[in-house]
Amino acid sequence: MKPIRLMSGFLTVGVWTLLSRVLGFCRDVLIAGWLGTGPVAEAFLVAFSLPNMFRRFFAEGAFNTAFIPLFSKKLEKRDAPEAFANDAFAALASLLIVFTVLAQIFMPWLVLAMASGFIGDSRFDLAVFFGRIAFPYILFISLAALLSGVLNATGRFAAAAAAPILLNVILIAALMLAESGWLSPFMQVETGEGTSRTGMHHATLLVWGVVLAGIAQLALLWVAASRAGFHIRLQWPRMTPDLKRLAVIAVPAMLAGGVVQINLLVGRQVASFFDGAIAWLSYADRLYQLPLGVVGIAVAVVLLPDLSRRLASRDDTGAKYALSRAGEVSLALTIPSATALVVIPTQLVSVLFQRGAFDAQDTAAVALAVSVYGFGLPAFVLQKVLQPLYFAREDTRSPFRFALVSMCVNAVVAISMAYVLGFVGAALGATVAAWAMVYQLMRGVRPLGDVARFDDRFHKRLWLVCLASAVMGCALWLSSWLMTPLFMTHGWRYLALAALIVIGAVSYFGCGQLIGAFKLSEFRNAVRRRRSVDPGPPVA
Repeated sequence: MKPIRLMSGFLTVGVWTLLSRVLGFCRDVLIAGWLGTGPVAEAFLVAFSLPNMFRRFFAEGAFNTAFIPLFSKKLEKRDAPEAFANDAFAALASLLIVFTVLAQIFMPWLVLAMASGFIGDSRFDLAVFFGRIAFPYILFISLAALLSGVLNATGRFAAAAAAPILLNVILIAALMLAESGWLSPFMQVETGEGTSRTGMHHATLLVWGVVLAGIAQLALLWVAASRAGFHIRLQWPRMTPDLKRLAVIAVPAMLAGGVVQINLLVGRQVASFFDGAIAWLSYADRLYQLPLGVVGIAVAVVLLPDLSRRLASRDDTGAKYALSRAGEVSLALTIPSATALVVIPTQLVSVLFQRGAFDAQDTAAVALAVSVYGFGLPAFVLQKVLQPLYFAREDTRSPFRFALVSMCVNAVVAISMAYVLGFVGAALGATVAAWAMVYQLMRGVRPLGDVARFDDRFHKRLWLVCLASAVMGCALWLSSWLMTPLFMTHGWRYLALAALIVIGAVSYFGCGQLIGAFKLSEFRNAVRRRRSVDPGPPVA
């Protein structure tokens, strides 16, 4: 089969992910404006995070981590890949149906595990109510994630990258429908202390929209897989030797995914004891997830199947080149993004979120969390680059061991710092744990030899990227200070933020081009050519 078009894949996934994240911002701006950071907002955010957390645990984490390398190798060897995909689909569907039923029964305990600070007020009952409606989303989105893995392994990235757009479009439509009031006469919702009927209407339609979005995403990817020649059918699950191998690889990955989710739980538990903190951290998460999603996840999605197929064909030189270019592109876009999050968080948060029920106090709290997450952003992205080195070799045990250490670091930092820094301790714990994970991943690949090392070009350009980002940071800080009066004026703050974005982009890319941190022609050529095959390592 033809090699995966690496740079073309990065661009495809990145562009679609960027569009999805922009729509996600629109969604969150509407949620922040209409629900604010009150009990209904916090209950909805916890309920929405439940299926998303277990989705990362089952599908995007453990199952796809094990499935994609095995499926990619079957594709490379033409060893009945469609039959393997059907067996995996049936097994995952059966597991998730049982788990969804159990979650409906034990929903109060799941909410308690997520936010024990909700006990004794209206947020707990609301979160249980919303959680039971939203949880079936895990079934549809996890099966959609498996279909995404099938498409990604064949080098078809567009449909899988575009599918999350449906979630944001449907949730925005649900909010607009709730705001219109057309369905209010038909909706019988109970309101607790501190909650409004209007907020309940919005949140109730949102959680039903989550389930509808899951069905829509699964349908889209099912059709896309069929058009790609993979006809996934509903069938009774059966245990085959390939599925046994899949389970052996997936179990450590599932445990590692559980550790990662425990990190998230620790953060939410800490935040649940501070009024409004869960919402503050959720909105901060949206900001740093934009570059993480566009860059880190895009690179990981493309790199894992590419490395798997290169290693299966013993193309070590091509694997090292793919790893180095993935790391180079990731950090060239991530380090300046992290710099901006640290230097101008208040300006970003005030323009994007401060309106309606979201006030200046909320802006200050979210901006503080954003700046802390900004220091960890390069680490979050480097994890996405380094982990495929293990997964492509079907090694999920090492990342599990590293994740255990990272979990301990997160718990110690988050809980201890909560007494000093309040809810920001949760963000600091996540950031420190991310860097601890990167350190372990980099040490762990040393025995793999030269194929697992970044090349000289990567190391040379990394320091130049840091220098260009520092220049951009100085330009942003000075410009934001000069434009402070504009940010204080409602009508001008949008123009002021747009000006800051232009100043940051010009200063970074201009300086980077001048000192050789990157060549803008490389980005232009990647867009223009859309090569039919990956160019492979350059000839010296």
